[in-house]
Amino acid sequence: MIYRFLILSDEVDTFKREIQISAQATFFDFQQAITDATGYDAKQLYTFYICGNDWSKETEITQIEMDTSSEEDCYTMDKTLLEDLLEEERQKLLFVFDQLSDRVFFIELREIITGKDIDKPLCSKSVGDPPVQFIDYDTAIKGTNLDLDEDFYGDDEYDDEELDDLEKGSFDDDPLFDRY
Repeated sequence: MIYRFLILSDEVDTFKREIQISAQATFFDFQQAITDATGYDAKQLYTFYICGNDWSKETEITQIEMDTSSEEDCYTMDKTLLEDLLEEERQKLLFVFDQLSDRVFFIELREIITGKDIDKPLCSKSVGDPPVQFIDYDTAIKGTNLDLDEDFYGDDEYDDEELDDLEKGSFDDDPLFDRY
């Protein structure tokens, strides 16, 4: 059985990938196919989520086993077959490719092709360039009106007397604080 997935990005409207892969492949195989099709660094940490129809995260499939004490099942990419969690067409997934910024691809299982199989994943359609894998925050801030100097964060030093005033109840006479 072959699964045909459509992969989209909410950052780049012209980006589309279609990947065909065996239903008996692992989520790790699928992750490798996505990184091959996008040119992303395969050595980074990635996560899949099986989603509801409204894209709400339901089941997490991680690259490495997380030490959880919860009662929930823990799925890892290298031990979980696609067919174990994907059973019907139009199922939705998220693929987190930038963990720090929580940036994702939206994936839909477009078609289940029965009676056929495929040895290795195939990127059958490739349109547009993918979004950059990691955001350079210094570059992203340039051109904005944000001025992240000491006026934004405050100065590095504080006055010990200011803290002493707080301890002495300097706000006791302030009518704004009477309400609390």
